[in-house]
Amino acid sequence: MVFEDIAAVLFDLDGTLIDSAPDLGAAADQMRIARGMPSLPLDAYRPMAGAGARGMLGVAFGIGVDDPQFGTLREEFFVNYSRCMTQRTIVFDGVAALIGALGQRDLRWGVVTNKLERFTLPLTAGMPLFASAGAIVGGDSTPHSKPHPAPLLEAARRLGLEAHRCIYVGDDERDVIAGRAAGMPTVAATYGYLGVQANVTTWGADVQINSPLELLQFLPSA
Repeated sequence: MVFEDIAAVLFDLDGTLIDSAPDLGAAADQMRIARGMPSLPLDAYRPMAGAGARGMLGVAFGIGVDDPQFGTLREEFFVNYSRCMTQRTIVFDGVAALIGALGQRDLRWGVVTNKLERFTLPLTAGMPLFASAGAIVGGDSTPHSKPHPAPLLEAARRLGLEAHRCIYVGDDERDVIAGRAAGMPTVAATYGYLGVQANVTTWGADVQINSPLELLQFLPSA
């Protein structure tokens, strides 16, 4: 299939465009070390990197958002992450070529992430890939974060496009839910973080891709 009448591609950030798991994991692991706990390998953190602080603190300390200490630990995690968020984070293989190909096909692009603006904006500003993005929407850019459609609709508004003319690509079920609620075709990126025991086939995405460049076969040619 080819998505017809598409003018832009919107992407989730962590686990879809960039591999930020090493920095996210390091920020949480630093908290364990500071408490005299043994370090955990990156492989322990990676599957939950898409869940941000919630995922990293769950791995590091086995706690959830309902734990009384969660708020305090989250802020400590945020401070750690703000100091290291560009040290080990890289763009996934194929992403730069994909973005270049979008330009050749006269397709615009943007980012919609649940990562807070305090991290999203400096992180994307520090990576050359994002210089050509037409919209960068963070988790607190609108009153709601994904799976609510509001951030995706805001990105479409910034691009000056109707929502149905954008497709949304992400590696989390919340991305698909948000995209569908916004009236956008959706793509599940199975090369991302996915979470533990994720079953992508149940998400309801229009298509799945196993690498970034696979997306091109579903987009209109130049």
